[in-house]
Amino acid sequence: MAFGLSLSVAPTSGVPIYRQIVEQVRAQIVGGRMSAGEMLPSVRAVADQLQINPMTVSKAYSLLEREGVVELERGNGMRILSPGAAGNGRAREQAIMPLLRDVAAKAEQLALSPEQVLERLRPLLKEVGDE
Repeated sequence: MAFGLSLSVAPTSGVPIYRQIVEQVRAQIVGGRMSAGEMLPSVRAVADQLQINPMTVSKAYSLLEREGVVELERGNGMRILSPGAAGNGRAREQAIMPLLRDVAAKAEQLALSPEQVLERLRPLLKEVGDE
């Protein structure tokens, strides 16, 4: 993407798209990829980039605002608020929990053992870390 926020959505994941956006924005803030004071890209820019309805992005941004992650700065857009202690390891671990729950549920549906899931996850983590 042309802006600092890197998002992707999976319409068939079973997780609502607005929720995917919220979780990814939180994760990027907690992970230090975006910091307090930075502006989120406009609703229109995100919607165009992801090829989704602008109302979906607006819903995600509104939820983030209600949760105190961002604030609306009239005329400028959404500014990321200071995460306080969000930079600590516990907050990062909590940010990944929704995705891990999804993986665990899918593994259960597919009758995969924890060992089988971990065996497939380790190379993916290494691959992403090498990028």
